[in-house]
Amino acid sequence: MSMWFAVLHVLGLLSVSRCTLGSEVNVPTPIACGTRAADLPDTRQLVLCPANCSLWTLSVFGSGVYASISSICGAAIHRGIITLSGGPVEVHGLQGRTNYLSSFAHGVQSQSLSQWSSSFTVARTISLPLEVSGQTSSSSTVVSGAAKKPLKKTVKKPPPTTANRDCPVDMALLLDSSYNIGQRRFNLQKSYISKLVSMLKVGSPGPHVGVVQTSESPRTEFYLTNYTTAKDLTFAIKEIPYIGGNTNTGKAILHTVRNFFNLDHGVRRGYPRVIVVFVDGWPSDNVEEAAVLARESGINVFFVSVAKPAPEEANMVSDPDFMRKAVCKDNEFFTFTMPSWFGTNKFVKPLAHKLCSIDQMLCSKTCYNSVNLGFLIDGSSSVGDGNFRLVLELLANIARSFDISDIGSRIGAIQFTYDQRMEFNFNDYTTKDDALKALKNIAYMSGGTATGDAINFSVKNLFKPRTGSGKKFLIIITDGQSYDDVRGPAMAAQREGITVYTVGVAWAPMEDLRAMASEPKDSHMFFTREFTGLADFHQPIVRGICRDFTEFN
Repeated sequence: MSMWFAVLHVLGLLSVSRCTLGSEVNVPTPIACGTRAADLPDTRQLVLCPANCSLWTLSVFGSGVYASISSICGAAIHRGIITLSGGPVEVHGLQGRTNYLSSFAHGVQSQSLSQWSSSFTVARTISLPLEVSGQTSSSSTVVSGAAKKPLKKTVKKPPPTTANRDCPVDMALLLDSSYNIGQRRFNLQKSYISKLVSMLKVGSPGPHVGVVQTSESPRTEFYLTNYTTAKDLTFAIKEIPYIGGNTNTGKAILHTVRNFFNLDHGVRRGYPRVIVVFVDGWPSDNVEEAAVLARESGINVFFVSVAKPAPEEANMVSDPDFMRKAVCKDNEFFTFTMPSWFGTNKFVKPLAHKLCSIDQMLCSKTCYNSVNLGFLIDGSSSVGDGNFRLVLELLANIARSFDISDIGSRIGAIQFTYDQRMEFNFNDYTTKDDALKALKNIAYMSGGTATGDAINFSVKNLFKPRTGSGKKFLIIITDGQSYDDVRGPAMAAQREGITVYTVGVAWAPMEDLRAMASEPKDSHMFFTREFTGLADFHQPIVRGICRDFTEFN
């Protein structure tokens, strides 16, 4: 008997291999009763289970979501997709997981499994071209008598859902799967999430969505590119099982920042990154540290709070300000509240609108809002006050191109002769208007030229204190020969992660400019004979900074 089932299993594999080559997508591939999901060549496939599979021979692991070593036909019967008469089954491959649950359904007892490398779900198919039966035939059916002309039926196809090009974001939805929410409200949460992704119109070049579950330990259900249509995503969300445990939201945010938003998992360069945290009640752990890491990583955290703590529950909340501390910025844009999971339809569109308002996503990292620009300005006697104003005008034009704010880009300025003077550091002015005003009001010093000492001073006093996670740039403008060594200090600055641009005027030696500039030298050094020529360097320097930033990220 066991040999007979082995033969059936091999025949099922051969049938899968043979029929998937060159076959129509909507033609089911016949398989054997014991064919496993792991045996299929594709992650999504339509198969045909035979009739009269013996229930006691079907190995099934899991409930709803099954380990890929399970019998496809057994899982379909267990799920109620087909009966013992067999029939077509749509198989969806998923990533592996832990804790496959056992259950008894439709005459099949599934088994539990602690962990497996891949999973799958099963679904009913809609309108097949072949008549479903336990047997198939490659020959045409012969009809006796005169052939009747088939009637043409007009089938109205729904218009294809296109991706929302106005919502180009990479988004992680953090579902609450804790004891707080419970199984019933967890299912209501999934229903709301399904409506949300339909409203977002998932797909390239629009939003890509993945899901992470928040419980005792976070669990990634699927990444950004596992499902790229609203239909597939909605199906996958429906199959997510409830876990239980504490609401460790901070831990889930940390997990998502460190593991989810990765180029290997489908993250797109240049697209805003978003975490949407759903919490029923309140978190069990601290969210502040995780939120800081998210902000510094250029991720916009939205917080959706459902069923706020009642007054009598207030003493159970460890941090009443958890929403304010968790979000990208405490300006009410990144927070969203719903009174309960019942009657949530009216909240779908407002949240979808927020999640697609990329102009208001203040934590998105771009070259314009995530850099620290240090200006090292030659104030020696050879410059002169009039030319010094032209230098400041160039620096103001460069600074004006960036989004200077408390969570965005920052600028600092040092003037040097033989001595150095800190005009202002990165934390002194956190609005663009104030920073530009301070830059234009710098008073001319006059004196000698010691560029090397000035570079050392800037590294120690401007860049060494904590300045956030923005990429560091030092723009040196000088018009003459330095009285000290410049190569050593410039190399030391670059070893600290500082990208150096040099701008020389008049008598500035080309060899010094080249020695100080970062690699490649030709794109990080500029020279003009006249101070009036500085205006031409504004755009090339800004483009260079953005190019360096893109390579850095």
